[in-house]
Amino acid sequence: MARFAVLSYHTSPLAQAGTGDAGGMNVYVRELSSALARLGHEVDVYTRRDDPARRETVLVEPGLRVHHVTAGPAAPIGRDSFVDHVAQYTAGVSASLACGPRPDVIHANYWLSGLAGHRLKHEFDVPLVVTFHTLERVKAAVNSGESDHRASQEAGIIACADAVLASCQVEADQVVELYGAADSRVRIVPLGVQHAFFSPGNRVQARRALGLEPEGPLLVYVGRLQPLKGVDLALETLIALRERRGEGRLAIIGGPSGPEGPATLAGLHRRVGAAGVIDDVLFVAPQSHQVLSSWLRAADLTLVPSRSESFGLVALESSACGTPVLASNVGGLRNLVEPEVNGRRLDHREPGGWAEEAAAMIEGDREGWSQRAAALARRYTWRAAAEELVDLVGGFAAAGLVRC
Repeated sequence: MARFAVLSYHTSPLAQAGTGDAGGMNVYVRELSSALARLGHEVDVYTRRDDPARRETVLVEPGLRVHHVTAGPAAPIGRDSFVDHVAQYTAGVSASLACGPRPDVIHANYWLSGLAGHRLKHEFDVPLVVTFHTLERVKAAVNSGESDHRASQEAGIIACADAVLASCQVEADQVVELYGAADSRVRIVPLGVQHAFFSPGNRVQARRALGLEPEGPLLVYVGRLQPLKGVDLALETLIALRERRGEGRLAIIGGPSGPEGPATLAGLHRRVGAAGVIDDVLFVAPQSHQVLSSWLRAADLTLVPSRSESFGLVALESSACGTPVLASNVGGLRNLVEPEVNGRRLDHREPGGWAEEAAAMIEGDREGWSQRAAALARRYTWRAAAEELVDLVGGFAAAGLVRC
């Protein structure tokens, strides 16, 4: 049995994915921690308190606890303010760790948690594992980055981490090429999917359950509403598809995120009105796993038009539901979306081309797409991810810790 101290500073695994800063990372932390606990390990997740009413410690299930650490105001804060409270968060986690058995490993998620993990590694002399989820130098190559300061901090964390977890080979190569990480310390641990929720089902029945018309093409976009995720391209694809076929609907599932989120949402509403597709675009609040799986089963096609993507969990969840994916040829989507198996990837961002591919997939062998997509998704489980992480941690004792 191992003890894991999991750092998820800026967003809680208990938060609903698709709202604010909550996204795939929240699912990752929650599901991987749960899988570790079900394997018999002790997992303590530390997140920033953003509500004074939250209990200090929440027992999620046997072996898994979420601790709310005071760091700045007990309220939601802007993205630019998080870095100001990392020191207080680190001190709070340190005080908690000092009161109990020493963890066998610290697992930091995102660069802000990595800052805390770097300090705690030296304080408690335990291995540090980091999952970045997004990297500044990757984002800067395709979109406006945050700062050179963040990139340099990421490089410092990578230099001291005992292992950097990548979800696929593309992400592993980025860590090595852009940050000079040693190959031996970058480990690929693919994400999983919660198959209890995300599984194939009857498309018509799923639509009825959601109150949707049973006929006609339905596209879905699932994710935070921000420029990096490319939701504008999803909308333009629907508009172009309707021009081509005279029919089609799009469900946009998610909420605005980050400083540009509200403007992104407002821009979508304006475009929907200008294009005359008000009745054909559904804006849906972020959904729980149970309901999201119904949306994915109800769809003919899931659009993942991200400008950058470390893994693309939505593409995997869609595949598990038997719904093929049309995705950007970026990041982890290059590994996860296999052409003519569970979807197609596009190198361009031209809506007409996306609509043409979408139409071809919708008009193709629906049952074949469904069977192949579901079969591919069955390769990925959170239990397998947890087992790989446990094996990695077991090797640290013999190898010795990496030193700055």
